[in-house]
Amino acid sequence: MTYTGEVKVGGPADVHELADLMISKVAVGSMNNNAYLLRCRATDEQLLIDAAAEAVTLLNLIGDDGIASVVTTHRHGDHWGALEEVVAATGARTYAGAQDVEGIPVPTDVPVADGDTIQVGRVKLTARHLVGHTPGSIALIYDDPHGHAHVFTGDCLFPGGPGRTTQPAEFDSLMDGLEAKVFGVLPDETWVYPGHGNDTTLGAERPHLAEWRARGW
Repeated sequence: MTYTGEVKVGGPADVHELADLMISKVAVGSMNNNAYLLRCRATDEQLLIDAAAEAVTLLNLIGDDGIASVVTTHRHGDHWGALEEVVAATGARTYAGAQDVEGIPVPTDVPVADGDTIQVGRVKLTARHLVGHTPGSIALIYDDPHGHAHVFTGDCLFPGGPGRTTQPAEFDSLMDGLEAKVFGVLPDETWVYPGHGNDTTLGAERPHLAEWRARGW
């Protein structure tokens, strides 16, 4: 079956099968948040990105094998609404951007800085700190040795533009980070998994960077 990344609340997960990693995407909650379950194919270790809502849905997706860790992409409540229940049920280690830790009521075991590596089994994810949507938002990059890169952007990048900011300085900071740390280093084929809605690729979005700059938020 072909992965599309199109999911809806109450519907099944969509599974992106890569050579070393399986990525299961599900939509949860009243704000249609995306949660992503990553499974290392060599070790079967699992990692969850954003325990956003609907703990029962997420725990069913996780299954009996449990998870080793949960990464929260940023401090906004719609991205950690089920975190406490998921951690209580699984004993998972928690990760979040260091500057957002104080805004997440569930304790963060590992504050994450720009460039840090987070492991799921034998697979490595690189964290990139992107300031603007929140002070400590992080994106996670999987540089697939068998193909193109994959990036989990939280609310920093969506199809059609960067995530919401409230001040010009925040917008400029977010755009600077995206251009330097995402668009500037990753190829057009890079698959983008956002915090809400459908997936995209950097190639689909790259032609619009100047338009976004001019438009502002």
